[in-house]
Amino acid sequence: MSRVGKKPVTVANGIEVSVDGTSLVAKKGKDEKRLETHGRVGISIEGSEVTFAKVGESKESAAFWGTYRALFANIIEGLDKGFKKSLEINGVGYRAAVQGKVLNLQLGFSHPIEYAIPEGVEVTVEKNLIHLSGTDKQTIGQVAAEIRSFRPPEPYKGKGVKYTDEVIVRKAGKSAS
Repeated sequence: MSRVGKKPVTVANGIEVSVDGTSLVAKKGKDEKRLETHGRVGISIEGSEVTFAKVGESKESAAFWGTYRALFANIIEGLDKGFKKSLEINGVGYRAAVQGKVLNLQLGFSHPIEYAIPEGVEVTVEKNLIHLSGTDKQTIGQVAAEIRSFRPPEPYKGKGVKYTDEVIVRKAGKSAS
């Protein structure tokens, strides 16, 4: 059984943490993130460390204990450093461009794809790379997955949109016999 919940979350300088009913609030400047726990875990703030405690002895309470600790650690890391993900576009004529709050993609279809960039996500494009950055790990991952889903990489030529650290297992094409 995992013991992730036992580790305290160290709060970086410049981030204020408070408890508002059953939710944890982390603030840095104008940016504020809330984690609603629904009373499933006990929360204690001591100096610059936040610790979580199980409410009961069931397996479910142990699962919530580790989950909420990990979610709050991601909130703190996002406010402190931020999260980044990069996508690579491969294919002849495949292009991407940012126009205001819209990402325009040309991925070999008869029409361009216009993807509305969600609030809190910053998108930059350079040549065939799309860089996503923001403070919310879940949102960055979701946006990257949605952009990749427009044209997933195919195994024969490797054309499509892939994560920069993703490895595409290539297949051999037809062989003449």
